Amino acid sequence: MSFGKNALLLATALLFGCGSEEPAGTGSVSFSTWGEDYIEKEIPASDFVDGWTVKFTKFLVVIGDVRVTDSTGLSGAWADTTKLFDHHAPGVKPVISFDNLAAKAWTDVSYSIRPASMGTAAGDGATAADLTMMTEKGYAVYVEGSAEKGAEKKTFRWGFDVPTKYAQCKGDKDGREIEGVLVTNGGTDDVELTIHGDHFFYDDLQSPDASLRFDAIASADADMDGEVTLDELTQKKLLDIDPGSGAYGTGAAANINDLGAFVTALSRTLGHFRGEGECISKDL
Repeated sequence: MSFGKNALLLATALLFGCGSEEPAGTGSVSFSTWGEDYIEKEIPASDFVDGWTVKFTKFLVVIGDVRVTDSTGLSGAWADTTKLFDHHAPGVKPVISFDNLAAKAWTDVSYSIRPASMGTAAGDGATAADLTMMTEKGYAVYVEGSAEKGAEKKTFRWGFDVPTKYAQCKGDKDGREIEGVLVTNGGTDDVELTIHGDHFFYDDLQSPDASLRFDAIASADADMDGEVTLDELTQKKLLDIDPGSGAYGTGAAANINDLGAFVTALSRTLGHFRGEGECISKDL
């Protein structure tokens, strides 16, 4: 009888221990955002091929629609909310956290940068006045700053209302590139949605070897009042840029014929993932 009872217990253990999968557990993902030293401090002259130094005084971005999905298309978490951040304010800023996600690889993570609306909340660094302005203007991104080279100085105040989805994000985690996020049992994957302010001054929309330039932007100041407006950039045709100011490449992008359209297109490339990681930008 004793042998038979032990055999039954062993068979039961085999049935439930080896014949079925135990739950993998659950964990969390915490999303934050940061604008790097380029936005908080400056883009130094050594980084520009034409010797300008750029300093931002305001860098407002509306971030939202954070979604975590697996390889089958199953959505694990999604927040249909937006927050306004001023990335010129120092430090990493919390965006949103998701708990009780199945512990596994969630390989498709996306988020958006889109115009502020009545439901947008003020995140770190952003003031009530910032939020009111962004909502009334319908901006997704707004930047203020100045550029200097020697005795020459130009200021800019640019607002952009074009919504962009950043999808299929991937980046470096613990020394290796992974797609999306990796949730471990009882752990938290900390993910930074990084904003790259230097992109506004690229001289190519698609080349990985694009350089930072400001000479052509400075030359667009038609009334010579010291401020370069988006309207003035729109009047500066790419074909009319002095060759000494560098060539501006558009790649396969269509209908980009002036600096205003060029800088607006660059405003849709600001979003990154885990620092230098990339996402695919799409119309929203």
